[in-house]
Amino acid sequence: MTNNFYSLIANQLHLPEKGVKAVLELLEEGATIPFIARYRKDLTGAMDEVQIQNIQERFKFEKEFAERKEFISKTIKEQEKWTEEIEKSLESAKTLQELEDIYLPFKPKRRTRAQKAREAGLEPLALWIMEEPEEDLEEKAKDFVQGEIEDITAALLGARYIIAEQMNENAEIRAALRKLFENQAEVISEVVEAEKEKGAKYKDYFEYSESVKSIPSHRILAILRGFMEGVLKMSIHPDEEAAVEIIKKQYIQKQNKASEFLEKAAKDAYKRMLQPSLENEIRAQLKTEADDEAIEVFSENLRQLLLSSPLGGKSLLAIDPGYRTGCKVVALDKHGSFLEDTLIYVHEKNHKLLEAEEKVRGFIQKYQLEAVAIGDGTAGRETEAFIKQLNLNIPVFLVNEDGASIYSGSEIGREEFPSQDITVRGAISIGRRLMDPLAELVKIDPKSIGVGQYQHDVNQVKLKDKLDLVVESCVNAVGVNLNTAGKYLLQYVSGIGPSVADNIVKYRTENGSFKNRKELLKVKGLGPKAYEQCAGFLRIMDGDNALDASGVHPETYAIVEKMLGDLGLQLPEILGNKEKIAKIPVRNYINEEIGLYTLEDILKELEKPGLDPRGPLDSFEFANIYSIEEVQVGMKLPGIVTNLTRFGAFVDIGVKQDGLVHISEIANRFIEDPSEVLKLNDKVEVIVLEVDIARSRISLSIKQAQENYNKTTQNRKKTDRRKTTEGKNSMQDALMALKGKFGN
Repeated sequence: MTNNFYSLIANQLHLPEKGVKAVLELLEEGATIPFIARYRKDLTGAMDEVQIQNIQERFKFEKEFAERKEFISKTIKEQEKWTEEIEKSLESAKTLQELEDIYLPFKPKRRTRAQKAREAGLEPLALWIMEEPEEDLEEKAKDFVQGEIEDITAALLGARYIIAEQMNENAEIRAALRKLFENQAEVISEVVEAEKEKGAKYKDYFEYSESVKSIPSHRILAILRGFMEGVLKMSIHPDEEAAVEIIKKQYIQKQNKASEFLEKAAKDAYKRMLQPSLENEIRAQLKTEADDEAIEVFSENLRQLLLSSPLGGKSLLAIDPGYRTGCKVVALDKHGSFLEDTLIYVHEKNHKLLEAEEKVRGFIQKYQLEAVAIGDGTAGRETEAFIKQLNLNIPVFLVNEDGASIYSGSEIGREEFPSQDITVRGAISIGRRLMDPLAELVKIDPKSIGVGQYQHDVNQVKLKDKLDLVVESCVNAVGVNLNTAGKYLLQYVSGIGPSVADNIVKYRTENGSFKNRKELLKVKGLGPKAYEQCAGFLRIMDGDNALDASGVHPETYAIVEKMLGDLGLQLPEILGNKEKIAKIPVRNYINEEIGLYTLEDILKELEKPGLDPRGPLDSFEFANIYSIEEVQVGMKLPGIVTNLTRFGAFVDIGVKQDGLVHISEIANRFIEDPSEVLKLNDKVEVIVLEVDIARSRISLSIKQAQENYNKTTQNRKKTDRRKTTEGKNSMQDALMALKGKFGN
């Protein structure tokens, strides 16, 4: 790594070079992004995780770019075709595509038509024609009729192949045509007639076109999916005449027989080579951009879901609802440990309501349960209604159960509860998800959670890498209880992987709870570097040192002790005490190793040790409707945002089928992205715009619900003002009457 990389990346990302250098050196040493963002602020200038990740990704690109440039230079030199012009072109190239355009003429390729023509000795003829001579072409071509070249026509055709290939490999032409594609090309889709009925879900794209410049990511992914499934035909191209004109301008300066020949070569080069090549390139580019956007949407949704408010450590009754097969019910203690399960029937003809009520009340009384968690899938709302009418005097929550069935049938589910069947595991997962969404959701493949957009169509390696980073970020932002966390949560803590997480759990089982963070160094495979990375994110409640329950890193405990010594206080006297913390002269403790950022973070932790960034859990009530058939246009309903895409927000209104609020129906102002005003789990009011029962689609509006609210409020204010005015007038009339009767 050279200083050139530091300054280059700093300029590209508009970040200080010193901070970029520090980030890259820390990453090289094995530091994780959460660790750098939280505990190395003094070195980086308090860069956040997004900036650090951008530096990491940019460095990866620049490194690959430099390696590719070096390979191309070496290959061309080995072919003994190196020139100053090539050197300048490579030095000025800024993208991988520019490098590939320069390399194209020197790239090993299969035996093309042009190559065969060269082997037949036709290159001199092609070069002669490219000078646009006034002489007769056919007369000149006679000189090349020999061997495999049987006649003049074959000679001229071979020359045209050579010229067309040269046009195709011209870096300037490819760059100009690429711009034409990017600025003027259309994405066109048509239905494959034989697949019309089977591909009805792609009806919107049976006859469709949109500019490459403006087509949004969700549309390109939809068209590509239809194309890959064989339902749609897809093409991308600009105006052909405009494209050919770009080639002609570079090669044709005269008007003669040779220029007519060159025009034919230009058309051949474009239609046979350039157009298909650039179409594939633009399609791949659109796919990459759409993938990146979809992955970004998915990752942000996942972050919000993982950071959903937890109920916390409360014992509870968890129910996985069902109609015919009954509702699986489990009791969990405040740590999420399984206590007992049973089955109740409260729906359809098999219902046994009295027996179900006895079982529910019996569990609650026996285990002193403090809340009820009900899966929101099949029969969820109906089960909620049954439980609520029992008046149990404990809160009842509907829990998003997406992915619970995946967990219950997974290797993780079998490992955690080998003696329980799938239905019991599913109910346990629902209950634990209410207690702590983060701890439970890390056990499930994020793609099964249902908060993405075309997640199965995007680049799966990129998606996994991004989602793993999101999970790691969320786990470390919240912090993990070292003595209660399972290995599937622990493995996402900075510096800890699956094997070390497994060893931590084994150590805990054999030796009991950890008493202090230093004890981590006794865990097999957890050395000093891993300890440095993980210690600050692991919490020990009621341990030997109160700081072990906070986000203060052990490497700065000595500073805290010095602060306490200077104040003449003990740690319990200062924890949570704003007044005493405010008296600490923080700048007095700055030294070569610890700066102001770290010291300020220490004070925040002393004020609120181990603060969970997630907010409190609020209860929510759906309207008294249970199926799409009950939804009527014009209804005003409460709902919960369950998914965000670039084109709108999906809202659960309690009828099993989420409704869509199109981006144009979210706010009374223009927004480019629903996430500007909405987050996952937001409670909203919506108005029903359209119901399509056959297609299970519900169209909703948030802004119209707000407009109705505003109109109602304004009307109420007008009524209040009118009543006030009428009251004042009545009072004045009464006073006048009194004056008339009694005088002043």
